[in-house]
Amino acid sequence: MHAAHILLPRAALVAAALAFGGAGEGQPAHGERELRWGGDAEGGAPFVEADPADPSRVRGFDVDIAGMIARGLGRTPRFVQVAWASIEASVERGDFEVGLSGVEDRPELRARHAVSIPYYEFHEVLAVRPGDTTRYRTLRDLAGRRVATLGSTQAYAILIGARDSLGVVPVSYDDDVHPYADLVAGRVDAVLLDNIIAERSLRRAGGFVIQPNPVATGHYVAVFARRDSALRDSADVILRQRMRDGSLEKTFRAWNVWNDAQVRYVAGASAPRATAGGTPVQRPESPAAYLPSLLRAAVVTLALSMLAMALAVATGVGIAAGRVYGAGLIRGALATYVEVVRGTPVLLQLFVIYYGLSNVVRLPAFLAAVLGLGLNYAAYESEIYRGALQAIPRSQLEAARTLGLSEWQIFRLVRAPQALRLALAPMTNDFVALLKDSSLVSVITVVELTKQTAIYATNIGSWVLPGALCAIAYLAFSLPLARFARRLERRWSGA
Repeated sequence: MHAAHILLPRAALVAAALAFGGAGEGQPAHGERELRWGGDAEGGAPFVEADPADPSRVRGFDVDIAGMIARGLGRTPRFVQVAWASIEASVERGDFEVGLSGVEDRPELRARHAVSIPYYEFHEVLAVRPGDTTRYRTLRDLAGRRVATLGSTQAYAILIGARDSLGVVPVSYDDDVHPYADLVAGRVDAVLLDNIIAERSLRRAGGFVIQPNPVATGHYVAVFARRDSALRDSADVILRQRMRDGSLEKTFRAWNVWNDAQVRYVAGASAPRATAGGTPVQRPESPAAYLPSLLRAAVVTLALSMLAMALAVATGVGIAAGRVYGAGLIRGALATYVEVVRGTPVLLQLFVIYYGLSNVVRLPAFLAAVLGLGLNYAAYESEIYRGALQAIPRSQLEAARTLGLSEWQIFRLVRAPQALRLALAPMTNDFVALLKDSSLVSVITVVELTKQTAIYATNIGSWVLPGALCAIAYLAFSLPLARFARRLERRWSGA
């Protein structure tokens, strides 16, 4: 199911193995048709994962179900790697014919795509710290508390409803690992996710308790393009047959996910065409309903970018001055910092600051985002300022020394003003770049403009309007800044 997008080494392994290994399943015989199915191998067992014995292949109960459908159609299954959040858009686009990776049955999913009968029932369950088992039994008990989940899921929709009705504070993650890690670390008060994910995380790491009473019920389904309703109907027949002959039960037992809740789905062929249980997802029809959330996220993006840029400028000036005027040891240390920061991804730096340092200092997500972006861009800013300082003609500096000015006076009156004029244009470019890079901070739970846009797009099933609104917001931020910088350059140049 829900892909752990931030597990970078594993992601690289999966992507490389599946890219060069192909489907992760056998090649079709001559003349035999394929059934291309999409899933996310980063989601891990028991849904879809790279086989540890052969990373070019995938395994999991969704892999088994895809094989059942393919064989029932007389085809060979062919796996296509896709990010979990993109499965629905990709199947409609024609990248593959069926999506299977813990796809949740939701009303809006059925409105946009052809959806199979449910093949597995799951429960949305609360996970809390051991000391809070009697304190936080239901969502009502969590009023004013931070509850973590995955974005664009049924659980997230439930928390959004609870935010409006109960005052719960939803915290959205891009993976299913860090919500539980942050619960144990005390960053959030509870986690709401599928029982399969909760139980897997409990076995893997522990440190929390799963509350016995489910918050809601949901179902996993296979999703097809809307134009492929005939293929969906054929898959439904095959799924019912596999329910009758016990194949589904055998698969679920093999992956240790069989329970009493599955009886109604796999005991016979009369499984109902149910919609998702629990709290239904309400999809506003008017784009105006989303504007307040987009505006709040835009404010977060702008505030984050301005604070991070201020930190980058201040730190960059200090680094540049140290590399120009400092002793050899200082220059070496600062040069090392610049090269290390520029040579590693900002995403990795965000993870280290937010998660890696949590045992030493537990930073709020917004502050960690400001520090991560600010310290990263400080390295680039310092090179701009250092180059600008060194571009001032040596004859001017010698003339100032001849006049008896101190080095500080030379810096303040001669070197810095001219260097600022030289640095202004690249500084503006860096701020625009930082504004766009702020979209990365969603991986440490900061819901900024791009993340909120992605949630909006998932809810309505289209990126056209959300993407246009997001682009307009970014342009509204960046274009006036560029215009201001050009006017300032002209004024300083005397043009």
